[in-house]
Amino acid sequence: MAAVLFDFSGTLFRIESTESWLRAVLAEHGLGLPEAEFAVTARALEVAGALPGGASPQRLPQELAAVWGIRDESAELHRAAYTGLARQVPLPDPALYDALYERHMAPAAWAPYPDAVEVLGALRERGISVGVVSNIGWDLRPVFRAHGLDAYVDAYVLSYEHGVQKPDPRLFKVACDALAVAPQDVLMVGDDRRADGGAAELGCAVHFVDHLPVSERPDGLRPVLDLAD
Repeated sequence: MAAVLFDFSGTLFRIESTESWLRAVLAEHGLGLPEAEFAVTARALEVAGALPGGASPQRLPQELAAVWGIRDESAELHRAAYTGLARQVPLPDPALYDALYERHMAPAAWAPYPDAVEVLGALRERGISVGVVSNIGWDLRPVFRAHGLDAYVDAYVLSYEHGVQKPDPRLFKVACDALAVAPQDVLMVGDDRRADGGAAELGCAVHFVDHLPVSERPDGLRPVLDLAD
């Protein structure tokens, strides 16, 4: 392989829990909820699918159905989709809906999988280029910089910057062109069989990892090194 493309959320990084997300925002605003009410609210936000990178909505409100399908094509659509889901849950201050959205973009809200640095570093040592291809509505580069992974990434291809989202093969083509590699010499690594599997249509090899909490997937990326060879 001449290059490996990685998905972001659920592949290289994992978002914090819904409880951590909500607690951090309440603390920033000097607000608190009784523990029982906090647990109910956090659970309701999770069921609503309000945390980007977290659980999918268990029920998608009809008024959000159209924007949900194309949410990763622009920053505005992404924010509208997720703040719309969050607004299905009563919160003590209306300002918290936007604050929750802002929080999920903070580097502190994300943790790299334990073997991410090892695997990216090994690819760099072998002269294999690395790209990040993500369906997303915001700039994730600061997350990589804050966690020390940016030095291993040669190109970022983010859906909202191109108006195209996976599984559309055009997004993977942008990544291949950015790395100056042919698709047949590229391995795509992701956790979403539909979205990340779109790379196969372009001619890339595809490998899937499980979208698990960081503590439950200590070495899920290591097989990539054998596949890249």
